[in-house]
Amino acid sequence: MSGHSHYSTIKRAKEANDAQRGKIFSKLAREISIAVREGGGEDPAFNYKLRMVLEKAKVANMPKDNIERALEKSAGGALEQVTYEGFGPGGVGFMVEAVTDNRNRTSQEIKNIFDRGGGSLAGPGAVSFNFENKGLLVVAKSGSRDEQMLKLIDAGAEDLEDTDDGIEVYTQPAKVAQVKTKLESAGFTVLSAELYLKPKNLQRVTNPSLSKKVLGLIDALNDHDDVQNIFTNLDDET
Repeated sequence: MSGHSHYSTIKRAKEANDAQRGKIFSKLAREISIAVREGGGEDPAFNYKLRMVLEKAKVANMPKDNIERALEKSAGGALEQVTYEGFGPGGVGFMVEAVTDNRNRTSQEIKNIFDRGGGSLAGPGAVSFNFENKGLLVVAKSGSRDEQMLKLIDAGAEDLEDTDDGIEVYTQPAKVAQVKTKLESAGFTVLSAELYLKPKNLQRVTNPSLSKKVLGLIDALNDHDDVQNIFTNLDDET
């Protein structure tokens, strides 16, 4: 959902008030804990999931002390990652990643948000078939667009998209750090680097009222403390 990308969301965190920033840092701390446990330890050199979360934390200006505390707490606790699939207004597909210490509570609350937002939760596989795991890097635009595109392909980009925020570079999830290093060595400014669920087919919503409801559902889900990431197949041109 390039039009509602993670980079745009995290970038806005720099301008958020203290309460909003605190919520974002809390979510990132949970994501760090999950990445440590599921990705293979606290060394980002050997845990690409952790490297990606630390990149997000860096973009969000998360204090070093907060990051260190999250790493210290990662060995304990009963947090688990849960992915919800659902449909929003206009048939837009949603993939919602959450981290929770109470799956039943979170599941009911996510269901309520979908219901209130004019959508509904779906069963496993109903939405996920339309998404694929990718690494996503956003590169700042500079100079000739065509020259940039060629250099990005040479650096390991599998797919490219020109957006308002910059050029989106897609690669294999495990190669994000490697490609990021190549891009920076080639003189590119990498604005963000993360793991991403990329939709294979987009859903256009032409009705302004429905489009507003879809965006409202995204905001409502994002406001939930347990929600870490939201991916949709909403068409950028909507």
